[in-house]
This record gives sequence, C-alpha cells and structure tokens, in this order.
Amino acid sequence: MNSPQLLGLKKPELLISFLNAVLMPDEPITSITFKDRTLDKQYKDDKLGALDILATTNKGELINVEVQVTDEKNMVERSLFYWSRLFSGQLQDGNPYQKLERTICINLLDFDLLDTPEYHSCYVLKERDRNEILSDLFELHFIELNKIKNIKQATEIKTQLEAWLEFIKHPESQVSYELARQDETIREAKDELLVLSCNEQFRLYYEIRLKALLDETSRLQTARDEGKIERDLEIATNLLDVLDDETISLKTGLPLNTVQQLRKRSTK
Repeated sequence: MNSPQLLGLKKPELLISFLNAVLMPDEPITSITFKDRTLDKQYKDDKLGALDILATTNKGELINVEVQVTDEKNMVERSLFYWSRLFSGQLQDGNPYQKLERTICINLLDFDLLDTPEYHSCYVLKERDRNEILSDLFELHFIELNKIKNIKQATEIKTQLEAWLEFIKHPESQVSYELARQDETIREAKDELLVLSCNEQFRLYYEIRLKALLDETSRLQTARDEGKIERDLEIATNLLDVLDDETISLKTGLPLNTVQQLRKRSTK
C-alpha cells in the first residue's frame, strides 16, 4: 500500500478527489485545510497519539484518513476511539454542542476486517427497527483493499473510487499507467509519487515508517507464536498421564525431545 503522504500532505487536490470518491457527497468537497495530526496531548508519546491525515473541508466537516497494514485485532475499537476524540475535541474551543461538526473517519486496510464480501463499508447512526438516521455527525468507513477484485484492464474500472484504490494498491501496475493517461488526478498522483521517491527526506520518513510497521508485524507474530507454544505445552502436560511421548508429539506438533523433557520434569 502506498504512503498516506500521497493522499494529500503535498497535494491537497489529490485528497479532495479521493474524499469525494469515498464519500460521494451531494455537494462535492471543493477545498480542505490540513490540521495538526496530534490527536490528544495526553497521548502525544503513544502510538494512538498521531493521525495519518486530518483535515477540515469547506463545509466544516472534520475528516481523518488512516492507513493500517497490520491487523492488530482492534481496528473497530481503534477507529471509534479516534472518532470520539476528534468529535469531543471540538468542544475544547468553547463551542456549544450545537456547533459540533460532522466527523468522519476513513480507514484504508491492507487486511480483511469485516465478514462481508464488499470492500467498502460505511457505518452511520440509525434507529435499529425503523432504519431512521439519528444524526449525520457520525460516519465510519472501512475500505478493505484485499477484497478488491484483480483488475486486468483500465476499462474494468467504473468509478473514481475504484480508480483511486487500484492506484493505491498497485501504483506501478500497467492498469495504473492506463488510468494515469485517462484521469488527471491519477496522473498527478503518479507524478507526486515520483517526486516524493526522489526526495531524500521523504525516503527517510518512508523507510522509518516501513521499519516501524515491519517491527510491529514481527512483534505481533512473535506474540501469537509464543501464545500457541504455551497452549501446546499446557495440552502436552495434561496428556502425559494418558498418552506416550510419540503420540503427544504428533497431536500437539511439539518436538519429541520437548515432550520428553516435560515428562522428566513432571516425574521429579
């Protein structure tokens, strides 16, 4: 997945195009103002303390775009946390409740999250039985890139959102090159990517961000592996009285010598 900088930190018009493609508003967004991405001073040193992209639109909407490549099993809760902080943070300026602006969180995910075949899901506040919208102040989007069908030709793409997501997912693909010839915003996005790739400061930023993501992925995998080993050891220990070592090794996947060591410790 491409860096979130490409979505607008250098080119606001690219982010405007992307947001209009995702939100499909009756009145398109025409301008944005980027805001301080620090979510809360209380969390400034925490991984939850900084957002990827935060902007207000010409209509006063507050929009957060997050890119997440690792499934930490907390994406829904994380997004609700971000939304609640952004929404309630508007009152810090002394605004009355009536002045609270519509707050939207858009999550670009490089993993499967929801039990649905659709790649784009939008959640709003509705009455359960009457399907009646309570307020438009709340809106959460989850875009699961792995659920997008494989595109072989640009002619298969029917919407601006599909064009954007193809570019975000495969910026160097032949389809993206075809889209760049047909679509001005995709062409500008490719040009911006080229400029950024030649920028030493951006390369350093990107490498640091990539390393952090890889380290986090490795940490989570290690934790999962350690948890599985602990469970297997517990199961093996419980089976020592009823099965021989070879069978326990076969059932749990533990090495035979590990099972033998468990038996020795249990007989001491």
